[in-house]
Amino acid sequence: MSRLGKKPIKIPAGVTINLGETEISVKGPKGELKKKLVPRVSFKFDEEKNELSSSVAFPEDRELRALWGLAVRLIQGMIAGVAGGFEKKLEMVGIGFKVSQSGNKLILEVGFSHPVEFEIPAGITAKIDKNIITISGIDKQSVGEAAARIRKIKPPEPYKGKGIKYVGEIIKRKAGKAAKTGAAAK
Repeated sequence: MSRLGKKPIKIPAGVTINLGETEISVKGPKGELKKKLVPRVSFKFDEEKNELSSSVAFPEDRELRALWGLAVRLIQGMIAGVAGGFEKKLEMVGIGFKVSQSGNKLILEVGFSHPVEFEIPAGITAKIDKNIITISGIDKQSVGEAAARIRKIKPPEPYKGKGIKYVGEIIKRKAGKAAKTGAAAK
């Protein structure tokens, strides 16, 4: 049996769930999310206990157990998103690296000969505080994807650490040529 699937999902106050035949709708103070249900996983909402339980026809099937756990995690992410939202913070490291916001676009100056424009996807908000970009929204997948696409514009390089990185990310640094020649001379 799936360890995640057999545990019921607690629904926090202020969040409502609407189960349909093929999709689930989760509504909360931050907004509403809809997602198609995984085909062979069934859900049942207990209004008395205010929790959602899930089950599958054949819990011994390995592939079905994986889908079961995935479906539960996706719904838990939807509930957390509409209740509190998600955010990712990116830090720009480098001399002359700047970011500004113009409407729904981020304009990044990261050492190229031209500024790079990044269009913010629908449902996502971006805030800029000096060299920190905060991406937030209610859909965990789209927040993570937007942050990854911004990081991909100029990933941090291992010698000086310049580039766009997640706040708290540790960049594995490499020694440069000077360190190699100095060691060889001894």
